[in-house]
Amino acid sequence: MALVTTKEMFKKAFEGKYAIGAFNINNMEIIQGVVNAAKAENSAVILQVSAGALKYAGPKYLKHMVDAAIEDTGIDIALHLDHGANMDQVKLAIESGFTSVMFDGSHYDYEENVRLTKEVVEYAHSKGVVVEAELGKLAGVEDDVKVAGHEATYTDPNEAVDFVKRTGVDSLAIAIGTSHGAYKFKGEAKLDFDRLASITEKLEAEGIHNFPIVLHGASSVEPTFVEMCNEFGGEIAGAKGVPNEMLRKASSMAVCKINMDTDLRLSLTASIRKVLAQNPKEIDPRKYLGAGREAIEGLVQNKIKNVLGSSNSL
Repeated sequence: MALVTTKEMFKKAFEGKYAIGAFNINNMEIIQGVVNAAKAENSAVILQVSAGALKYAGPKYLKHMVDAAIEDTGIDIALHLDHGANMDQVKLAIESGFTSVMFDGSHYDYEENVRLTKEVVEYAHSKGVVVEAELGKLAGVEDDVKVAGHEATYTDPNEAVDFVKRTGVDSLAIAIGTSHGAYKFKGEAKLDFDRLASITEKLEAEGIHNFPIVLHGASSVEPTFVEMCNEFGGEIAGAKGVPNEMLRKASSMAVCKINMDTDLRLSLTASIRKVLAQNPKEIDPRKYLGAGREAIEGLVQNKIKNVLGSSNSL
């Protein structure tokens, strides 16, 4: 048993009209919670690592913990670099055994994004690693990724086709209304499904069939955990995410990978806050981290079954 790439995962997801969950990992409890849920639902899963997580935990620790998860569960797992900012980060991930990398050149002008992404694709493909890129800018904050609302731009369908053809990228993250962080919408939530459909139609017209689209910033910011967090000392007023029914619709279209990070952070933090608030003398980290792991497992299992639709896809 070993790590897999996302190639076969996405092929099956596109044909089956579901998406694979890509969950950000930072420590052992998060990894265990995610993979235990995927095992229970008989679903493949993507464990992804941000630049911040690489600094926090280190690539060797993360890689070996993921190897242990594969040995323990036997499910298909891809290890993915999330929002790689430059070739150095991409090379570090590939040298550390990652099977998938994302290069995020969305903050560059279009031609520079094409040029740099193409370089990453050529290098990664020579190592047997698949590449995700991004076109368009999502608003919000996640680790080192910070984009103000007025700077966010939706993905242009014609540019998306040109970008895929010129770079040879394996999947593309697009901007259709999702955003990073816990505060995704001030008013009514809205995703531009017409734009998503147009991108797929134009790719098909160019002979690029069943091309996998990725949604970043797609946590639902589950109200249960927001309320729990606030009840036990947190201050997360006005947090609002992408409704689950919108994510399910996206995963029935061309979206084959849906990224979720904020939901994991919220469930972990809310559960830890609750344990410590109700047991102020508690000093055993296994008690509060264990509660966080259990919350993540339940959250991810629900996402796989009712949002992503990837249950029993292995």
